[in-house]
Amino acid sequence: MNIAILLVFAYLIGSIPTAVWVSKCVYGIDIREHGSGNAGATNAFRILGSKAGAGVMIADMMKGFLAVKLSMLSPYVILSEPFVNLQIFLGLAAVLGHIFPIWAEFRGGKGIATLFGMILSIHPIVAASLILVFFLMLLLTRYVSLSSITASIAFPVLILFIFNADAKELSYRLFAIATAFLVVLTHHKNISRLLSGNENKVPFFRKRKNEEN
Repeated sequence: MNIAILLVFAYLIGSIPTAVWVSKCVYGIDIREHGSGNAGATNAFRILGSKAGAGVMIADMMKGFLAVKLSMLSPYVILSEPFVNLQIFLGLAAVLGHIFPIWAEFRGGKGIATLFGMILSIHPIVAASLILVFFLMLLLTRYVSLSSITASIAFPVLILFIFNADAKELSYRLFAIATAFLVVLTHHKNISRLLSGNENKVPFFRKRKNEEN
């Protein structure tokens, strides 16, 4: 299949606005008008509660996972350099779709869960390690933003120093480093709130926020 068409499909998959559709169809609200205003798993946890937040997170991860799997429809040899490069671009197209979803007025989330799904599809062992880091930090601190930042920083560390033998492609190493910088950059407001003690924590085992108030 034509590479350009695959990239378009990946973007459209990433554009599925899970949090927006769940908030509107199930709770009768637009999540982008509440909390941080982002249509992602973090805000879903805060506004819709733990169950809905977990569902949104898993669905958003699947978007990145499925987008990368489109590489199987390409003419490239599996695990070749062009194949790995295509996997990265397909995953990034899905992340771009999540951030700027065509199905939701181009107002989405930050793409962290979709990025995790992308990594899970390309390198499952690294992804499993990152998810472990993420949830361990989340259980310890209840800060989704801090958990995302920690996992993103762990990504290049794992690729460059622990799983180096399994990540021979230069593009994948550069992608891991760039990911860490971009996640930290997009979370600069969260970092400021963390330093000032004003960052919101995830309410574990709690129903949606509005029902409690």
